[in-house]
Amino acid sequence: MRVRLLAVLAFVLAACGGGGGGSDSPPPPPPAQASFTDSQVYSSAPAASLSAPNEITAVTQHRLTLDGRALDYTATAGHLTARDLGTGAARASFFYVAYTLNAAAPATRPVTFFYNGGPGSATVWLHIGSFGPRRLATAVPATNQPTPFAMVENTESLLDLTDLVFVDAVGSGYSQAVAPNANNAFWGVDDDATVFRDFVMTYVARNNRGESPRFLYGESYGGPRTAVLADLLEAAGSRLHGVVLQSPAMNYNSNCDIGSTPTIPCTGFIPSYGASGAWFNRSNPSPPAAQIDAFMGEARSLALNRYEPAVRANLTNITQPDAVLVNDLVSVTGLVETHWRSRLNIGPGYYRVNLIPGTLLGRYDTRITAPGGNADSDPSSNLIGSSFATRLPEYLASLGYTNPSTYTLLSNAIQTWRWRHEGNAVPDTIPDLAAAIAQNPRLKVLAVNGYHDVATPFFTTEVDLARLGANPNVTVRNYMGGHMTYLDDASRVRMKADLAAWYRSALGN
Repeated sequence: MRVRLLAVLAFVLAACGGGGGGSDSPPPPPPAQASFTDSQVYSSAPAASLSAPNEITAVTQHRLTLDGRALDYTATAGHLTARDLGTGAARASFFYVAYTLNAAAPATRPVTFFYNGGPGSATVWLHIGSFGPRRLATAVPATNQPTPFAMVENTESLLDLTDLVFVDAVGSGYSQAVAPNANNAFWGVDDDATVFRDFVMTYVARNNRGESPRFLYGESYGGPRTAVLADLLEAAGSRLHGVVLQSPAMNYNSNCDIGSTPTIPCTGFIPSYGASGAWFNRSNPSPPAAQIDAFMGEARSLALNRYEPAVRANLTNITQPDAVLVNDLVSVTGLVETHWRSRLNIGPGYYRVNLIPGTLLGRYDTRITAPGGNADSDPSSNLIGSSFATRLPEYLASLGYTNPSTYTLLSNAIQTWRWRHEGNAVPDTIPDLAAAIAQNPRLKVLAVNGYHDVATPFFTTEVDLARLGANPNVTVRNYMGGHMTYLDDASRVRMKADLAAWYRSALGN
């Protein structure tokens, strides 16, 4: 503990430019500009690095109207150099966009850090899809909207509750390592979380947010990043009020879709198959959307109490399932009997191709389909990708920031990612989240998931989080929709209401 405290003290002094650090103390940031054309060329290549990062930011003023209330806010777009917790040495130049409410006291105003996953994904999806001041109007799951989707004022923005900082991982967006580090130095579970810790703590120190209530919001791989990051921040004395896990992949060892030979029961996917079958009226009976929660309760029970034991017996002894179980699987999921007879442990790729012959269901959102049968393709991802790629640079220009580089939506970091973590070949980050909670028993955890997501299914999240034991500070909310539940207009409204109540609870209001 003494070593940790000394490291924190050294970091704070360096970040504030004090303590006699000499050349180790970072220079003050350049003055902000109303607009900034950043001439630096950024690269997502594994060996790429910056020799002279800049911290010039574009700062513009805007207004958002929420529930009839005008919110004046400042948008800050540019780079911040994350510095080593102990030495203050530059590690990576993070691209970020922050939205801060004007005339709000930093000591009491919450601030939330948002990031997507991948690994290698930029935070474009959360930034202009979820709860920022403006968003893309995708109308998901509809597929008939003109593209690129329009940018609109976001009436479900979280700006009335918290300041928002959207930050891209190293090697994505415009974020890049600083020499002598290279991008791939941070392409691993632990290295990635550590440099994110350094970004958060640098941002807090640089912007005088040390007294602000702080939150993390991570999507997909951003879920496990959040667990490790929360543990690191708590250990460094940077207390959090809460973390949001959007469609997280907390434990890669519990997902039957990891690896080429599934030896893990696909238990966590069965309720999502049920939601998908119901959406296409293949389940028997298929409940209306208003009754999906009750139907999911039945699907959970089938999956955990009957399907999983049968799969384990099948994998171990090639024991065939009984007729009643097969009949119930057909009724819930809509997938016909011959499939369950031929391969009881059915992964999501197989389900997506075979539920409706000749039609491919989406991976991130099974409600979105396309003709064909190649599970390597994802209609739900294909639908939205080009619009986000087109609109993000346009939107940044409206915030005063332009750059000649291609904004990297997804790097190839996943190809060489160092997955090993705490003795596991692939990460199980529930113990990291438990460690964060042990250090800060008041930490609030909210997991939000979509019923129609077969990348990181909601029931797997529930089973993973159940390992934390009974804890009133851990909450799960599920919605109609896929991986990005916020793209569904009705679900985003429900999410905003649930998030507002959760923030109030976390802040003791």
